[in-house]
This record gives sequence, structure tokens and C-alpha cells, in this order.
Amino acid sequence: MENKRPLILVSNDDGIMAKGISELVKFLRTLGEIVVMAPDAPRSGSASALTVTQPVHYKLVKQEVGVTVYKCSGTPTDCIKLAWNTVLDRKPDLVVGGINHGDNSATNVHYSGTMGVVIEGCLNGVPSIGFSLCNHDMGADFEAAGPYIRKIAAMVLEKGLPPLTCLNVNFPDTPNIKGIKVCEQAKGCWTNEWEVCPRQNDRNYFWLTGEFADHEPENEKNDHWALANGYVAITPTKVDLTAYDFIDELNQWIEENEE
Repeated sequence: MENKRPLILVSNDDGIMAKGISELVKFLRTLGEIVVMAPDAPRSGSASALTVTQPVHYKLVKQEVGVTVYKCSGTPTDCIKLAWNTVLDRKPDLVVGGINHGDNSATNVHYSGTMGVVIEGCLNGVPSIGFSLCNHDMGADFEAAGPYIRKIAAMVLEKGLPPLTCLNVNFPDTPNIKGIKVCEQAKGCWTNEWEVCPRQNDRNYFWLTGEFADHEPENEKNDHWALANGYVAITPTKVDLTAYDFIDELNQWIEENEE
């Protein structure tokens, strides 16, 4: 690896063969030395899951000037842990997940394997960014996102990010992006989440599906509004889940219960 250039560790949850990760590497190549460690098959929805019931294996796929690519039998989070501990010869300057086929706005951040990549990097003290496009098509066009990906990654390489804070970046599916909005996470929930998928006359088989119900559709500060209106949505995301604003009240409950 070239020690003079920034080291960028890349993974995803759509798998090593997905177009999104190839496009991401293409967009990032000018910014540093890139190491890819990605799942050998799709692992969507795996969040920060780890493989603990069997060994995890990785294999070198490709090595060329500036880019080294590995595939891994584990989850996206496994990929980051494995690369960190067995492949890299130094701490990466940036961890990047994506480009995901499908958005990871709102509550999707909790389920996303792409954001599992990012959260793992963030927990290890490395500035980390997740990139996603609002298009599930495996042949999706990522070109409009390219300049923004380079700009955002370069900015984070230069300035860093606060401790335990990462970026969740989502792109609208349009060639005519209007610009960038820094957003809050949309509040809402998934509904109608299961579709019957009978097998051998047994109706107790289901496909996960669903519709997202935005509880604040007119809130121009949230990521759903930004994406619906043609903007790149950047949501600064903390991985410390402590509800600090509830600590004092909860302590009061405990004290009252002990009296």
C-alpha cells in the first residue's frame, strides 16, 4: 500500500459484484489508496450483524495500482473488522459504505448493512460515510452522485468528523440534483411489512416488504423531504444511543420507587 496517500476502506451490503461499489471506487480513486473488503453475496438488511457461528473467509479478487479488492464470506461489519485486523498495514483515514442500491434515509439507518459498515468504522475512531441512491435497480445510474461523493469524501478527509459521529448520505434518483441539504432523520415507521408467499400449500411463508409512513411529510428539515424534492440529504448520525435528555427523569423515577 502507498503510505503517502490517504487510505480509504470500502465495503457495502449489496455484495462485491454490485454496480454501486464499483462506481464508488471509481469516484474515490483520485482521493487515495483504496482497499475494498465486501461480502461475496448480497447481505442487505444485516445492519451491524456479526458472524459468530462459523469461520469467516476472505479472498483476494484484484490488485492494481491504487486499488486492492477482497471478497468476504461474512457480513458488512465482518468485512470491516476482518480488513482492519488482517489486511491493512495502518489505520484507514476514511471508511466508506455503498453506494447502496436503495435509500437508507429515516429509520432505514437502523437496518442497513451499508450503515453497519459506517458504524463499525465510526466506533473505531475513523471518519466514516455511507452513500445510498434511491434506486434498487442493479443497473442504476450513479453518475449524478459522483461529483458529490468526491466533494463530501474530500471534505471529510480534510476536516474529519466529531467523535462517534458519521454521515448518512442519500441521493435522489435524478440526473438533475439541486444541491445538498443537511438534514435530520425523518420520523416514521414501516407498515404492511409482510406479503404472503405460499410454499407447498403452506401459507405461513412471507416475503418482507412494506411501505414507509412519514409522520412529518411537510417537514422540510428531514431527509425524506430533501430526497423527494431533488436534494442530496446528508444526515449527521451519532452512534452513541444514550438518551441523555432522559437520564435525570429516569433517576427521579428510580428515587421515587425506592422511597
